[in-house]
Amino acid sequence: MRTNRYRVSGMLAIVFLAVASAAASDHQRDIFVLTSTNDASHNQVVVFELNQGSAPSLSYVKALPTGGAGGAGGNGGAVQFGDFSGAVVNYGSNNVSQLVRSDNFIGVARTIGLAPNCTNPVSLALSKNHLFVVGANCAESHAWPWGYVDGSVVPLADNSAGQIVAGQSWAAVTLKSGSVLQLPLGSNGQLNGSDFPVTLPAGANDTPLGAAFWGDILGFNPAHSPDSFALVDKNRDVFPVTGPQPAFPSNAPCWLAKGLGNVWYSGNSPGQAISIFFSDGQGGVFYKSLPLPGTPTDITVSRDGKWLAVIYTAADNSGARIAVFAIDSFGDLSLAATSNPIGVAAFNGVAISQ
Repeated sequence: MRTNRYRVSGMLAIVFLAVASAAASDHQRDIFVLTSTNDASHNQVVVFELNQGSAPSLSYVKALPTGGAGGAGGNGGAVQFGDFSGAVVNYGSNNVSQLVRSDNFIGVARTIGLAPNCTNPVSLALSKNHLFVVGANCAESHAWPWGYVDGSVVPLADNSAGQIVAGQSWAAVTLKSGSVLQLPLGSNGQLNGSDFPVTLPAGANDTPLGAAFWGDILGFNPAHSPDSFALVDKNRDVFPVTGPQPAFPSNAPCWLAKGLGNVWYSGNSPGQAISIFFSDGQGGVFYKSLPLPGTPTDITVSRDGKWLAVIYTAADNSGARIAVFAIDSFGDLSLAATSNPIGVAAFNGVAISQ
C-alpha cells in the first residue's frame, strides 16, 4: 500500500506539472541544457539556459542535488529529457533520479530504484511510455513517467555496457568489450526479457560506445575500429562505414546523436572534434570533422533538430564545458554559445529541454 501511495502521489505531481506546462505552451519555453557533475558522493544535475538572439549565450542557472551518488565512466546517455520529464543515473546509488519541468522550472521529483539485484546504472533512453536503463548486470524498462519496472529484466553477463537506446521494435545495448545486443520490445514497448547478439564484422567490432536510432535502424560507433560508424537493421544485418582517417588512436568517433534526415553527429574524443556522417538505411559516408577546444564525452540533438549540445573537457585545463551549435537546413553546424567553467572537472551526460 505504501508503494502504491508513493506511485500515485508521484504521478499526481508529474501530471500537475505537465498540465501546468501545457497550459503555458502559448508562449515559447526557454531552452535548457542539462548535464550532471557525476560526483561520486553527491551527484548533481547542472542546468544551463541557452539565451537566443543576435549574440547567443549559455548561462549557468542552478545545480540540483539528485540525492544519489555518481561515479559512472565510459558511458553515454546518462541524462535524458522528454517534453515534461527526464532522468539522470546515480551510478553509485543504484538508482535513477526523475526530473520534471513546468514551464521554465526544472526540478528533481523523486528517486526510482532499479529492479531487484540490478546495480550501477550508466545509461538511459526515453520513449513515449518507457524509461530504459542499463547498468553493470541488467537492462530494464520502467513505465514512464510512473517509474515502476515494466516488462522483463534482461540479465547481462558482461558488465561493460556503454549505452542503451530504443527504436520502434527493439532496443540496443553497446558493450565496450566488443559487441552489440538487440533487445526486442513487447507489444506495449517494454523489454520482453530476451536479447540477441549482433555479429559484428572484424573492421567494426572494436569498442562499441555511442548509439542512436533512426526509426528502427540503429547507428553506433565501434570507436577503435577503422569503420568507426555502423548501421544495424532489425534483422541484425550490419553495414559498416569508414570513419575519419587516420583511425584510432588519432580519431575515434565515440558518442553518437541523430540529426534530422540522414545526418549523424559523433563526439570524436581523441580527434577533439565533432565528426559528421550521412547515411541511408544500408550504408553511409563520413562527411567532415568540426574541431572542438577539448575532448568530447557525450552529445545530443534537440527534439526539433535545430540545436546540438556537446560536453567536453577543455584542453586549456579549465574543466568541463558545454558547447551548443546551431544546425542549418543542410545539417552543418555553427557554434552558437559555450558555457563558462563552473568548477567541475568533467560532466557526464547531456540533454536539451525545450
